[in-house]
Amino acid sequence: MKNPFLSIVIPAHNEESRLPRTLGQVFDFLKKQPISFEIVIVENGSSDRTLQLAREFALQNPNVTVHQEERRGKGNAVRHGMLQARGEYRFICDADLSMPIEEIQKFIPPALADFDIAIGSREAPGAIRYNEPSYRHLGGRAINFAIRLLILPGLNDTQCGFKCFSAKAAEKVFRQQTLLGWSFDIENLYIARRKKLRIKEIPIQWHYDPDSKVNAIRDALQMLGDIFRIHLNARRGKYDLS
Repeated sequence: MKNPFLSIVIPAHNEESRLPRTLGQVFDFLKKQPISFEIVIVENGSSDRTLQLAREFALQNPNVTVHQEERRGKGNAVRHGMLQARGEYRFICDADLSMPIEEIQKFIPPALADFDIAIGSREAPGAIRYNEPSYRHLGGRAINFAIRLLILPGLNDTQCGFKCFSAKAAEKVFRQQTLLGWSFDIENLYIARRKKLRIKEIPIQWHYDPDSKVNAIRDALQMLGDIFRIHLNARRGKYDLS
């Protein structure tokens, strides 16, 4: 069977309240597009009905597969999904769908060319944030300042949950990923830069979700520790394979 043009990879941990709506919107949009596609759902250690709902959706709709990763960690779920995906382009999509699915056209040809990785940005010129409390915005900018200073200079929004990889870039990057939690984005972009892959930031419309699972203080401290681990991995040669 010929590989699809686009894979949508959706990590899902305890998402029974949001996943059905998100899947419906993503599938309805994609089936109207003149491209072949698949949706890859990776359930990740949920204690609610996320897995059951995902399987029910897959039974009713073509081009949808469901995978189960019992170990928790968003990075673990994304890594599994991106390596299971078969698309020429592989798009990571948060289950809250805080970016309108129509924006995905900005991340793939023909709208975008000459790239290996396209990352959604809430800070690039033209981006719009909706309903985000000022304290969350300021906290996010402080975290990004630390990321730019310590490991990824020049990237203004590494933590947005919407990113597109070419198949070749996905295989190169995700096979060397070691972090399984929230900091996986930083590690993967660091690996990509070491491999001289082309990264573009794409301005998006982004809607704040008050049910976000991000804990600013806890996740920021974890991220600082993970940045140290990434640098240590690099010194040990863990990212040097082709």
